[in-house]
Amino acid sequence: MTVRLYDTQARALRDFAPLDAGHVTMYVCGPTVQSGPHIGHVRAAVSFDLLRRWLAHRFGRVTFVRNVTDIDDKVLANATADEPWWALAYRMEREFTRAYDAVGVLPPTYEPRATASIPQMIELIAELIERRHAYAAAGDVYFDVRSWPRYGELTRQAVDAMEPAADADPRGKRSPQDFALWKAAKPGEPADAAWESPWGRGRPGWHIECSAMSRRYLGAEFDIHGGGLDLRFPHHENELAQSTAAGDAFARYWVHNGLVTVGDQKMSKSLGNFLLAEDVLAAHDPLVVRYVLVSAHYRSSLDISASSFDEAEAALDRIRSFQQRVARATDADPAVAGALPEAFAAALDDDLGVPQALAVLHDTVRGGNTALDAGDTAAAVTAAQGVAAMLAVLGLTPAQAGLAGSADAHATALDALVRTMITQRADARATKDWAAADRIRDAVAAAGIALEDGPDGTHWSLNDG
Repeated sequence: MTVRLYDTQARALRDFAPLDAGHVTMYVCGPTVQSGPHIGHVRAAVSFDLLRRWLAHRFGRVTFVRNVTDIDDKVLANATADEPWWALAYRMEREFTRAYDAVGVLPPTYEPRATASIPQMIELIAELIERRHAYAAAGDVYFDVRSWPRYGELTRQAVDAMEPAADADPRGKRSPQDFALWKAAKPGEPADAAWESPWGRGRPGWHIECSAMSRRYLGAEFDIHGGGLDLRFPHHENELAQSTAAGDAFARYWVHNGLVTVGDQKMSKSLGNFLLAEDVLAAHDPLVVRYVLVSAHYRSSLDISASSFDEAEAALDRIRSFQQRVARATDADPAVAGALPEAFAAALDDDLGVPQALAVLHDTVRGGNTALDAGDTAAAVTAAQGVAAMLAVLGLTPAQAGLAGSADAHATALDALVRTMITQRADARATKDWAAADRIRDAVAAAGIALEDGPDGTHWSLNDG
């Protein structure tokens, strides 16, 4: 068994070997909670949830840290007199958590807030000043990018080709590309949005937050640093520079998920083309939403349209129909997981190849249905157990937290409607009203539902195709 991951820094697939063979450590950049999540945020969370699940399957233990940036220019800008910045940040954090829970994203091992690690950030900044990789100016502190020859190694850029860092007032900068480690308090900002430091009252820059929190909770060296593709520069580039300049080995693998697009344009709040997670989850079964978000390879762009949800719902219906057929034809519980098919495991071992893994899942469903048609219940049960195991790895089991209610409600409602039509058809046949019976049969078939008449009554399933 060899797990391979695409390392963004190496720009190549690498065999993954954690520092501790039985314990994987992961740090993923979480949200800046100035407003609620859009579906792109949820896609990122689902991507790393899937990676975490697979690494736990392969290596046993995973310590997964995902931070919350609760102090930032945007958080302060969106605060009001009636809702202070810290109340806004907490309310938005809860919105992110609700969205993550709804689509079955497992809670992180720990989810630190930036404001809880200010002392560690100050300590790290002081180390960088002592090593002469940072300097104080007019109450601000900047990282001196030209003091660190390796700056730019993550995205392979030369300093002179980079855009100026726009994360702080440039009043004291030695170079336009120098970025802020500490920002002096400004007139008009809330007094409680600043902390005491050796350089005066102020607050941390965005990049130093993740370096300090990853070091605090995972140590100076850890296995995987993850985040969205749009974070590679400047955020992750700056994290890497300041952590390694401070003497930390930092992340051994860099993993980035692709973005969600609308009409091939990146979805973002700044562009105003985003789909709010709350709206998407109100309109669609959360299990369907998760299926859409995992269906594309995690590194690829995912262009979402109405047909994306229709196709996902049809795919999940085919799986449920097979499980229902197995439950009727055998004494086995189709939700009990068995062994994972080797081809499925091989697909996920190869840089989390979910499209190939889903192909194995649906091939197994088709094979199980064929076995049922042939009366081979043993083969059908084996297929169902494999399907259950695959669904569990993908987080597509309705019984998982946050997913059961909506899926079960839809299934119950559909079952009640179809059974009513089955009863009406049976009554029509009993009175020899063959025209009415045929109309009901045709209406059910037109809806994509197959009826199976047997000695113990009529059963229904969704057509596989």
